[in-house]
Amino acid sequence: MNGTFAEHPEIAARFPDLHPPFDPRAAVVEANRCLNCFDAPCMGACPTHIDVPKFIKKIASANVTGSARTILEANVLGASCSRVCPVEVLCEGACVMHGREERPIEIGRLQRFAMETYYSSGGRIPLRSRPERKQSIACIGSGPASLACAAELRQQGFQVTVMDRRSFPGGLNTYGVAEYKLRAADSLHEVEQIRELGVKFETRKIDAGTLDHLERDFDAVFLGVGLGAMQRLDVEGVADAGPALMDALEFIAGYKTGKRLAVASRVVVIGAGNTAIDAAVAAKRLGADEVTILYRRQRENISAFDFEYEHALKEGITFVWEMLPVRLTSAASGLTLICTRVRTDASGRLVPVAGADLTIQCDVIIPAIGQSPLFELLQQARGVKLDKGRVIIDRATGQTSNPRFFAGGDCVNGGREVVDAVADGKRAALGIAQWLGTPAERSAATGTPPWLT
Repeated sequence: MNGTFAEHPEIAARFPDLHPPFDPRAAVVEANRCLNCFDAPCMGACPTHIDVPKFIKKIASANVTGSARTILEANVLGASCSRVCPVEVLCEGACVMHGREERPIEIGRLQRFAMETYYSSGGRIPLRSRPERKQSIACIGSGPASLACAAELRQQGFQVTVMDRRSFPGGLNTYGVAEYKLRAADSLHEVEQIRELGVKFETRKIDAGTLDHLERDFDAVFLGVGLGAMQRLDVEGVADAGPALMDALEFIAGYKTGKRLAVASRVVVIGAGNTAIDAAVAAKRLGADEVTILYRRQRENISAFDFEYEHALKEGITFVWEMLPVRLTSAASGLTLICTRVRTDASGRLVPVAGADLTIQCDVIIPAIGQSPLFELLQQARGVKLDKGRVIIDRATGQTSNPRFFAGGDCVNGGREVVDAVADGKRAALGIAQWLGTPAERSAATGTPPWLT
């Protein structure tokens, strides 16, 4: 499945690893810096609660297999999370070394070393000894939340089918994460690990009527559908831009799948979140001479992490603050984007500043202004309540207002980190297992399947 995906040599050359992996000697040296804290704050800062001191200690003692299996016990996507997690604000941000005025332990790189060494030597996700169960569960969407849910359910013996609308599974890990953070091939390798547990994958399977028949065909359904397309850019003349206007996620997916190997000379990215920065850096690496990020508020208001912003500056990205695009015109020579300067008043509203318009000449505009909820799809799930497009769940179990449906990931939290989605998926799997279990297992569940009453 992953043999030809996103392996174009030009893409590999333009998107080398942002943080090169440890070699074995360097990994042992770094592991020996760890204080192996009791009640370690790094473990508490990880949404999946990986036993960080334990896996690092095993690296220090040359037990890399044991280290990787410690990680996998908590996080089945431990390899991808080691590369895409914002460790600076999670485990490494909580490291006690900060209090000693020393650099934190490089937990992310150590986790990557353990997982990649384990997988490269033929290691697999250990399959637990358990009886097979006849109940079947559908996981809709194949991103991190669904993958984590499917893996945990399969480890408990349930029959699991993961469905996705795209040609390849993996969700944003495969299609939407910058290539210098996580290669599509590496995402698909993790999918294969989960497939080997006995999870079935059906791609190109989600359509307008998908959720309508799932209650008939499956004992439970997990909604891990994520979010939809980027919000539409509401600017006069935008309809005339044609292919020069590109959704940020589709732009990223284009080069990751090898369909886009270059971009025009002048690129404007609208928005200042992590996806906007990923798109801007990609444009630069694909050959753009000028890449500008346009944001309607000030630097301190951006949703991107500080380290992402600093990385963008190093890549040569220009930031323009307090500018709101209002009109777009197209010509043979390119696009003209008219922006008006705005200020934020005391109530948080944007107020135009008279006589401070800005005209930007460009060839491509990439909106990255947030993703839309999948209203149309989610409304097919009968009895599942939504709040502003987000699925409402019991946070302890992932169960929705329709007891047959569970949910997690971006369709619940509105768009957080991969590791948060993994935690959501595993939590929901435990909720599903309890709900579908034996009478004793169901005694503390939030509901009982009607066919078992």
